[in-house]
Amino acid sequence: METTAEIRTVYGSVYGEPGRMNPPLFKVYRRRWFVLLVLCLLNCSNATIWLTFAPVAAQSAQFLQVSLEDINWLSVVFMVVAIPLSFGTTWLLDTFGLRITLVLGAWLNMFGALLRFLGTATLHGSDLVFPVVMLGQILGALAQPLIIFTPTKLAALWFPDHQRATANMFASMSNPVGILIANLVSPAIAKTPMQAYAVPTFIICFFASLGVLSSRPPTPPSAGAESSGSEPFVQGIKLLLRNKAYLVLLLCFGSGIAVFTCFTSLLEQILCVQGYSNKFAGVCGALFIGAGVLGAVPVGLYVDKTKKFMEVSKINMSLAAVACAGFSVVRKYRTQEAAIAAVCSLFGFFGFSVFPVVMELSVECSYPVGEATSAGLVFVSGQVQSVVYVLVLQALTKPLADSPLSTCGDAAYSWKLPMMVMAALSCFFTCVFVLFFNTRYRRLETEERAACRAAGSSGTARSAAASGSSPNKNI
Repeated sequence: METTAEIRTVYGSVYGEPGRMNPPLFKVYRRRWFVLLVLCLLNCSNATIWLTFAPVAAQSAQFLQVSLEDINWLSVVFMVVAIPLSFGTTWLLDTFGLRITLVLGAWLNMFGALLRFLGTATLHGSDLVFPVVMLGQILGALAQPLIIFTPTKLAALWFPDHQRATANMFASMSNPVGILIANLVSPAIAKTPMQAYAVPTFIICFFASLGVLSSRPPTPPSAGAESSGSEPFVQGIKLLLRNKAYLVLLLCFGSGIAVFTCFTSLLEQILCVQGYSNKFAGVCGALFIGAGVLGAVPVGLYVDKTKKFMEVSKINMSLAAVACAGFSVVRKYRTQEAAIAAVCSLFGFFGFSVFPVVMELSVECSYPVGEATSAGLVFVSGQVQSVVYVLVLQALTKPLADSPLSTCGDAAYSWKLPMMVMAALSCFFTCVFVLFFNTRYRRLETEERAACRAAGSSGTARSAAASGSSPNKNI
């Protein structure tokens, strides 16, 4: 039973019996918070699987008896798998609904974690351990687009317009929280089986399979949810390709996703050259993500209240690009822990906090295209650019003949040129976004028109009831 405070009602028929409330067209349900919790836990768990090895790349290479390039592929495989799978995922989510997508993602995530655990626990020292771990990573990679594409869809289907950005913020930020957990936990369990990552996946799979009973509530929470995904998938793709504002967002924010992926995947390798420990790299990664999560809360609440999606996106992306350039400078110096930690915090604060806002903005500028399609293609762009960025940045590194302070193990590489290139790319695409992106808020406009029509019809009904006549009677 829903409380009165949680029900937003627009009369379904304004010509009912006087004094009698007709069935509501729009309504919110308390169980929306449980569905959101399941998605948050699943997104967090999948992120820990993605970046289990990146914070301890050197130790992982030694433990699995492979090279650093092979360890990097345990992270890059998520991007490689997601690119061809993403189109099918967006179609699945917009066609068959949220529940099937979440349950399938939960089971793939669980089996991937289980396989990695069994490989490291039972095959240690064998030549098969790395292939088994890689197979587990691939299963986790198959689950990622099923999970990471859903925040905008869930927010649109289950939450009213004044809570959508906040719901999207919680669902989207659970992914960097998982990255944060990986940065903190992986250094502590680098030499032990990874049951700490496997056990939660069983619980989350149970919640998703038996707790999420429907893709959408019986009654939609808003006019936008009522017509969510009204365009067929193929037609939606065609509309997006003709939408200039969306294409600018697709390219520029995709580049932003790629920069953040490179940063989180390569941070330990970048810092160890100057003698910084894995523990310090983990702390920097934690600050980077933690500051972003903290920043996302006020930003999400502010945008829900003001609807200033474009202004917030442009300001935060600009400041994140400045922080990225700052990191490329300070990481060159030794014994500068405080400066590096501060820059990482600022980079995360401005960069991660804008992520859910841009996801909502992608839906607003492309409505009535399905939320999974519009947000999903942004992720596809980010994944494609991430693969390119990681490979290019690695190719630009140079082996160091002598690096006495290095904590990188047997091989140390210079990251001076790759970091300059990453900062330049971040600044360039941010400038393009600030200068050329402009759009109407199409979904909000649709909801405002629906509210005006409902208010006008309700006023007509009240006038007709007061005069004792039927609005349908001929005069």
